[in-house]
Amino acid sequence: MYKRIAFFIAFICVIWVNFACVGQEENIRWVTLKDIARSLENQPPMNVGFDIDDTVLFSSPGYYYGRQKYSPGSKAFAIMEEFWNEMNNGLDQFSIPKECARKLIELHKKRGDSIYFITARTKTKTESVTELLGKTFGLENPNKAIFTGVKLGENLKIIPIKENKIQIFYGDSDSDIEVAFEAGIRAIRIMRAVNSTSKPLPRNGSFGEEVLANSEY
Repeated sequence: MYKRIAFFIAFICVIWVNFACVGQEENIRWVTLKDIARSLENQPPMNVGFDIDDTVLFSSPGYYYGRQKYSPGSKAFAIMEEFWNEMNNGLDQFSIPKECARKLIELHKKRGDSIYFITARTKTKTESVTELLGKTFGLENPNKAIFTGVKLGENLKIIPIKENKIQIFYGDSDSDIEVAFEAGIRAIRIMRAVNSTSKPLPRNGSFGEEVLANSEY
């Protein structure tokens, strides 16, 4: 009898979770590449911004390596200068470009838009990220990648977003969406891959933002 009751309760829980997930997805403002292209028709060239990690690059391999090398079992590596020197100067050779980013960047290139990459990575004296992004996405004379770093209680990305008059910002994290809204510009969520080392996963659409469909990869 107890087994039947336990099974029934588990069954109800599964149904409830599935129902909640479906309800959440139904409320998301999904957009496609074609939707974005249509929304930009008849608009002059503009400046657009992209986050880097989990937005244009699946860069978890570098972060996984850094954690194993510098602070196994903890996130302390993320505040170590040695790690960032490696990450910004070569580890992205193991990062995988996201296909959704290729298509988005190609769309903006064809429009003549200026593309800026803005990341919360710690700034280092040298970096090869700009060159890698330029080659990966076919950008001639790309704008230098902007490294804002992190400051408790403040999203530093808002500074380059405003300084460079960014009109659309693409990002995977909640903070990317929040900073775009704070700057008064259009925010489009790129979905983070479920196997990303960056956890917990954000709740797509939780701010009422547009979410690019099938952008996990």
